[in-house]
Amino acid sequence: MSTRDPIVFLFDVDNTLIDNDRFSADLAARLVRDFGEEGRARYKAIDNEIRDQVGYADYLGALQRLRGQQSSPAFMDMSFFLLDYPFEERRFPGVIEAIDHLRTLGRPVIMSDGDTVFQPRKIRRAGLWEAFREDVLIYVHKEDMLDDMQKRYPADHYVMVDDKPRILVALKKLLGDKVTTVFVKQGHYATAAGAELQETPPDITIDAVGELANMGREAFLATA
Repeated sequence: MSTRDPIVFLFDVDNTLIDNDRFSADLAARLVRDFGEEGRARYKAIDNEIRDQVGYADYLGALQRLRGQQSSPAFMDMSFFLLDYPFEERRFPGVIEAIDHLRTLGRPVIMSDGDTVFQPRKIRRAGLWEAFREDVLIYVHKEDMLDDMQKRYPADHYVMVDDKPRILVALKKLLGDKVTTVFVKQGHYATAAGAELQETPPDITIDAVGELANMGREAFLATA
């Protein structure tokens, strides 16, 4: 892992490689089915509270708090729903082809935010753990862990592929010309993008990750 690469391609996961909005909709529907609209609203409130506390989504932790002192079998069924969710069916088209192509130019690496149980399982269930050859980093706030990332994956240049404008802006401000930012216009964060991208625009904008399979080395080094 300490070998220096010419380019390291850093990939977000949720709404970049997989359709996490679809998962969220399926989860909401399942909560309504098993616990009613009130239960869904309670879960959402707990989820928001945990996100504010720890900085990432903790789906299993929110379910645990929702259960409280209850012992309904529905909570066990919900845990199976989460742990066995078919994330491989939510992988965006062209993802594997894009990863295989970029591997000819450098090293693809997942750099995601999340917990230490559900997020790795999601990545593995989606077939991404294998596709990235176990080059996976999961942080609480990845923009605060750039020193650790660069120590683990030293490179001449970095490319950050993400649907969240906040992350792209942060990395561009922190790494400057050493990073090329790629904005993927997928998911609710991309839809809500506003002034931050006008002030610090991405270097490349694409509609889907699959488009990366048709891009050459020069496209990613134009800002270097």
